[in-house]
Amino acid sequence: MSTSHPIGLGDGQEIAAVHHPHPSDDWFVCCHGFVSDKSGSYEKRCERAVEEGYNAVRFDFRGCGESDGAFVDQTLESRIEDLCAVLDYFDADAYALFGSSFGAKTAFHAAVDDDRVRAVAGRAPVTDNRAFDDTRAVVEREGEFRYDTGHAVDHRFFDDLDRYPFDRVTEALDVPVALFHGRADDAVALADSLDATAAFDTDVLLQTFRGEGHRFSQAAERRMRRGLFDWLER
Repeated sequence: MSTSHPIGLGDGQEIAAVHHPHPSDDWFVCCHGFVSDKSGSYEKRCERAVEEGYNAVRFDFRGCGESDGAFVDQTLESRIEDLCAVLDYFDADAYALFGSSFGAKTAFHAAVDDDRVRAVAGRAPVTDNRAFDDTRAVVEREGEFRYDTGHAVDHRFFDDLDRYPFDRVTEALDVPVALFHGRADDAVALADSLDATAAFDTDVLLQTFRGEGHRFSQAAERRMRRGLFDWLER
């Protein structure tokens, strides 16, 4: 049975995490997408991870879901801090990280400086910062971009994002990488995953899904989970 864990941060805020336990030393941690949270597909992925012999963790970044904070205040740096706080809290020797979209970018950048991370997988991963060009243009023109969900970003997000070019990841990351990307993704271009695959100086699996967009169908999600855990087993 899964258990909830409020994880305290240095600024007095808490992030909400859920642990799906297994009596093993293997750990699988999920990082949700930009305007998402730990529910839905992340719960299914964690349940599958337990079936495969992993302790699994899903959590909400600050400003999302059940965690403290305002979304407009979050940055890539704060998300990396949140992920590191989760890894520190559960205190395992080794982790496999999985992230969707911006959650994948968070996982990749965190993994560069954390030798506990032994593998990183991303679904529709944000690698090149150009994925946010349209949003950046609105912020530069109007001072803020507001999503249909009500989440907003301002210049602080982009000032921080510019400090994290992805070539630092492709040059420094030395653990196995898996990328899963829909060929019809109109939010994060498949070309970005192709470019990242070519740039990585480590073993990379790239699996593409015909007809799938940024959000996978249930059938594609099942195929991805099967491919993900087959890859982790290897």
